[in-house]
Amino acid sequence: MFRKMRRNRQLLSEKESIEILNSSTSGTLAVSGDDGYPYAVPLSYVYHDGKIFFHCAKTGHKLDAIKSNSKVSFCVIAQDKIVPEEYTTYFRSVIVFGQARIMDNDDEIRAAIKLLAEKYYPEDNEEHRNEMIEKEHAALCMVEIDIEHMTGKEAIELVKKR
Repeated sequence: MFRKMRRNRQLLSEKESIEILNSSTSGTLAVSGDDGYPYAVPLSYVYHDGKIFFHCAKTGHKLDAIKSNSKVSFCVIAQDKIVPEEYTTYFRSVIVFGQARIMDNDDEIRAAIKLLAEKYYPEDNEEHRNEMIEKEHAALCMVEIDIEHMTGKEAIELVKKR
């Protein structure tokens, strides 16, 4: 169903791809937008147990697109070092494909918010974290992407240095 990566020598392992998802702080979500136009939007996220979670407003282009077509892709660029003398970039990136689901179970929503909070403010204490989640969760919409296919790729120059 999903295409194999053409330059398979540059393919990262699943473990390396997950490491990129865990260590990066932003990615770009691509959805099928209005009138057939693609819509890509940068966002903060957390990876956990084969899924990507992110928050957004309760209305808007992103949610309308997901409601219309739950198939999405998500791209994270972990490295993009320009090497002008070689006319190239030394890059590492991951692209995932999956089904997006607007979360509606309050316990799941709170758990996903907690994952985000722990990723972006790991030094916070649990009491304060729970206080903030309680304060903010009603205003947030949480979305889960169930990953169906994932490929990580790096520049051939990085492969040769291994």
